Amino acid sequence: MNGKFSILTHSQRVWAIGAIHGTVDKLTALHQALESRLRPGDRLVYLGNMMGRGDFVLRTLHELVDYRRYFLARFQGKPEDVVYLRGAQEEMWQKLMQLQFAPDPGSILDWMLSQGVGQSLRAYDLCAQEGRDIAEKGAIELTKWTNSLRRAMKQHPGHYELFGTLKRAAMTGDSLCSPGRVLFVNCGLDATKPLDSQKDSFWWDNKAFNRIQSPYGSFTRIVRGFDPDGLGFEQTAHILTLDGGCGFDGGTLFAACLSPEGAILDVIEC
Repeated sequence: MNGKFSILTHSQRVWAIGAIHGTVDKLTALHQALESRLRPGDRLVYLGNMMGRGDFVLRTLHELVDYRRYFLARFQGKPEDVVYLRGAQEEMWQKLMQLQFAPDPGSILDWMLSQGVGQSLRAYDLCAQEGRDIAEKGAIELTKWTNSLRRAMKQHPGHYELFGTLKRAAMTGDSLCSPGRVLFVNCGLDATKPLDSQKDSFWWDNKAFNRIQSPYGSFTRIVRGFDPDGLGFEQTAHILTLDGGCGFDGGTLFAACLSPEGAILDVIEC
């Protein structure tokens, strides 16, 4: 279970960044706004849905890779000080690279395209229609096409490696046996299930998140980066949504700085 979650040990503050959806200008502006606010001991958590929907997926991933390198060098940090969570867009991309195993690959591809994965395909110079056509030719031909997705990612330094670091959730604390007060997720959380039984509840909304009205185990604050209903920045006593609709028309990108206990110390909107 350790590999699924990130523990933000010894963190003084945590900056959580909402869904970006391939909108590099908002991300760059947010990174610039962070410059005068960052302190030693800070941690960064990107809350998933970094790709998809927007027109600049490649530049967004470049910016994420470059900023991680800069952040770690500035504060002599460790690799685990910057965390990328798996969102629905990243989950679909992973499934896309395994499309040959799907029972009905053509229909699944169409559904993924309706959810915004087409922009990520175009970013890597891949054609959705070609994928549809190949899906009808069988698993062998489809495997060749999905392998081309991997090759396309590997042509851009750091992209494929970033996917290898994706976590399901992150948390403050010392260890999984001694978690802190703040839990970071992409989109959803079913408070009736333990953390290791959430599976894809993290990135697919089951309408349970907004019903959380009490602590979830030791966690008194649960932070997410994407709200499928698009209701914007929202907070209650125990939940916080950092989604300004980035990647959609007129949307903005939010980041919030939290103490290890869950207090909101600062908010940036770009």
